[in-house]
Amino acid sequence: MLLIDLLTPARTSVGVSATSKKRLLETLAASLADGQGEACERAIFDSLFAREKLGSTGLGHGVAIPHGRTPGLSNAIGAFVRLSDGIDFGAIDGAPVDLVFAMAVPEHFSHQHLVLLSQLAEMFGDSGFCQRLRSAPDSASLYALLADWQLTHAAA
Repeated sequence: MLLIDLLTPARTSVGVSATSKKRLLETLAASLADGQGEACERAIFDSLFAREKLGSTGLGHGVAIPHGRTPGLSNAIGAFVRLSDGIDFGAIDGAPVDLVFAMAVPEHFSHQHLVLLSQLAEMFGDSGFCQRLRSAPDSASLYALLADWQLTHAAA
């Protein structure tokens, strides 16, 4: 499973505003639920929020990867946002977060979940790539960058 398989252009956004980590998680849960109803949205929010209670998923350098195992999901789903202004996410370096890849996976996706997190760590470990994400002019360009990165690294 590849990261790009989790995303859609509609779940890739530039200029998102959030006043707090909780508000951002609510926004991400709504995006991830993608019209599947309030119960699905609530289950996704609860899984993301519960994971954050265990410890921040803020990796540092302005990046966070909130994720959670969500009851009732049959497939992994992802959303990527670039915030208009960084927010406090409790990241390990204390820096505000502006690049966020959120992921909700079915409860039984233990191995796949770890593989996807590993791909995210590799992608966001590339500071040049993160800078390109921050410079992308619009959501379509952002999605194209993510897809290109995935294709390049899947082929390597």
